[in-house]
Amino acid sequence: MSARELVVLGTASQVPTRHRNHNGYLLRWDGEGILFDPGEGTQRQMLRAGVAAHDINRICVTHFHGDHSLGLAGVIQRINLDQVPHPVTAHYPASGQRFFDRLRYATAYRESVELTEAPVAADGPLATTAAYTLDSHRLSHPVESYGYRLTEPDGRRMLPAKLAEHGIAGPDVGRVQREGALGGVTLGQVSEHRRGQRFAFIMDTRLCDGVYALAEGCDLLVIESTFLHEDRKLASDHGHLTAGQAARVAREAGVRHLVLTHFSQRYPDPEAFEAEARGAGYEGELTVAQDLMRVAVPSRHP
Repeated sequence: MSARELVVLGTASQVPTRHRNHNGYLLRWDGEGILFDPGEGTQRQMLRAGVAAHDINRICVTHFHGDHSLGLAGVIQRINLDQVPHPVTAHYPASGQRFFDRLRYATAYRESVELTEAPVAADGPLATTAAYTLDSHRLSHPVESYGYRLTEPDGRRMLPAKLAEHGIAGPDVGRVQREGALGGVTLGQVSEHRRGQRFAFIMDTRLCDGVYALAEGCDLLVIESTFLHEDRKLASDHGHLTAGQAARVAREAGVRHLVLTHFSQRYPDPEAFEAEARGAGYEGELTVAQDLMRVAVPSRHP
């Protein structure tokens, strides 16, 4: 299991199919789990994918259409049933508070876990941990919708040849990292800048500024591609993207690995989405998502 990976729980849009469940995505990030858009059936998909309630530290809902949120009731109750030992934080559009309340208390159950509600009302940072900063950006959809982005802090990469040149080895490597210098040798002399990894999650939206802000420089971008180019008017009318539009965003934003998902049931052949994305000029790593697949966050650039 990768320390940083996406577990795909569902990939359908409004209507599920025999092979595609409603949305659901768990991002594993250094021992923490962030569950995005738990649609109907997410709890069962978690079981099939080997994801436990204990794996969830944070829930991020982009908007309150059913295929992105109806699974909240079951997931929240499962978190309590399993007595998850850590607090869980939920982010969702503030304008949908009434929907969150209804889903959280859809039926009777015993609350045993601290669930912190942290609604989103504007672009900007939502949380900062040692491993990442979580940001939101407003999207363009008939109901209020936000995308999410994780950015790891920049760091330093130690250079073995430089360490050896200055005679630094063993525990002294850690001392240089912690203290910034050792015996007149600075951290800058034996290391180089290491850019933090970036992940973004973009669901139902037309093209807008928020899409580009979220995608910029991502190592892994998960983005909806509900329609193909032939139905681009439907996409625009209903607040969605085509596979070609999503791919052009990824190309312009310098995305390393593009994951397309949220497919309309009208298209029986998933290869059509890959063909359209490649036809739009995207040359990076490309995955057309399938239920229960795992996608590793790309390894760092050397």
